[in-house]
Amino acid sequence: MALAQRLADAPVNNLLRVLRPSDLALIEPHLSLGEVKAGDVLYEPGDDVKRVFFPCDATLLAFRVMLADGRAVETALVGREGALAGIVSQGRLPAYSRAEVQFGGPLLSMDIEALDQAKLKSAAIRNVFARYADCLMAQVFQSVACNAAHSIEQRTAKWLVSAMERTGDASLPVTQDHLAGMLGVGRSYVSRVIQTLKQRNLVETRRGRLTVNDPTAMAELSCACQSAVRRHFDEVLRGVYPEEPIRGANGVMHPAVAMRED
Repeated sequence: MALAQRLADAPVNNLLRVLRPSDLALIEPHLSLGEVKAGDVLYEPGDDVKRVFFPCDATLLAFRVMLADGRAVETALVGREGALAGIVSQGRLPAYSRAEVQFGGPLLSMDIEALDQAKLKSAAIRNVFARYADCLMAQVFQSVACNAAHSIEQRTAKWLVSAMERTGDASLPVTQDHLAGMLGVGRSYVSRVIQTLKQRNLVETRRGRLTVNDPTAMAELSCACQSAVRRHFDEVLRGVYPEEPIRGANGVMHPAVAMRED
């Protein structure tokens, strides 16, 4: 299938799909479509970032800040609602954080210089990327507040809800070690939380995979941070944050997770 047709017909990358055809035409010739695997590193701190990355479908990327003790703590998730690198600034700049693949799948990418040229030609493209940068910054701000104020159980539930919304799937290729690393806590803390969720029949785990049995109940257990981020997306860049139903076990479809109001 031609890339242009794929962009038009499939839920590939929502940030690109909100562009008008005339604006997308400035970008589409420069896009390359590839596959990435969980654990792939797109760039490290200090790297000269040369390409922009657009996660597609259920591909999930993360910004991870490297700490002095060797840990890499997640600061933001990016799915098909967004992009990594070259969002606002023009020209190649050194990376501050690691960009890592959390869930593998299709990934569109293009040279930053080509995107810079498209921004110069189109105010609409500049506007979309500036608005997305605002949404991404809101997510980082909310993450800082969440880490300081909420319990590990709430943060675990928030991460699971965030991943489900971005991938459209309640069965996630994630382990307890993975979750602990994302949250920046010890594995034993996450293990206790997962055991509690199992006892309440909210999750099931199998080798390398965690399934949320009731996405709505998981959202209720979560703090309101993810809902706040989603509301901001809807206000600043409506139509970009995923709103599709979440596929549960045995193909059962759950409504998009309701937003909490605290």
